[in-house]
Amino acid sequence: MNVLDILITYHVAFLQGLRVTLELCAVIWTSGIILGVLLGVAGAHDPTGWGRFTRGGSFFFSAIPTLVVLFWLHYPAQAVLNVVIDPFYTASLTFSLVNIFGVGEMVRQAVVDFPKQYIIAGQVCGLSHRDLVTKIQLPILFRQLLPGMMVQQVMMLHMTLFASLISVEEIFRVSQRINSMIYRPVEIYTALAFFFLLVCLPINVAAAYLKKRYTRDMSER
Repeated sequence: MNVLDILITYHVAFLQGLRVTLELCAVIWTSGIILGVLLGVAGAHDPTGWGRFTRGGSFFFSAIPTLVVLFWLHYPAQAVLNVVIDPFYTASLTFSLVNIFGVGEMVRQAVVDFPKQYIIAGQVCGLSHRDLVTKIQLPILFRQLLPGMMVQQVMMLHMTLFASLISVEEIFRVSQRINSMIYRPVEIYTALAFFFLLVCLPINVAAAYLKKRYTRDMSER
């Protein structure tokens, strides 16, 4: 069987796995971007409170492997609390926390490093606080943060593969089950690689272009 034959024969299973992967990504991306931006802005305006919390959470999730956190929340934490939670929700929570603090620290740092002379120039020109935010800060910060956020979300898509290790029926686990039946690892994992390449490569290329075209060193004075 070649790749096309496998995809046709097991298309229902692959589509179900893809659906779970996309549902997982929808939760991770939405919560990560919305809550991460809010956390980052709060951290920038409250350095001793939310700022420390954001930096601490970012440091924690960068220091401890995500897989360890995932397994800890799925096995010992549930045993201690005497609860059984669907693996999908455990994976969603773990990866969402990683994404929230990753985006939050990214936003916090960008807001803190925002050049003060831009604000002073706007004030000299008579712009109101609202105009300073909507016409100067937000457009610059959006262009500054967008490439990094795009790359971050691609990394989170890659991270969803870990969910298979706690029995989430996403596309990688489905591929493993199919391979266990027909043992065609080259064809199956090549098809899986092409799927990720098809989704991730355009995003990475767009992020690289936007970074080269629009971003600058915000720490420059």
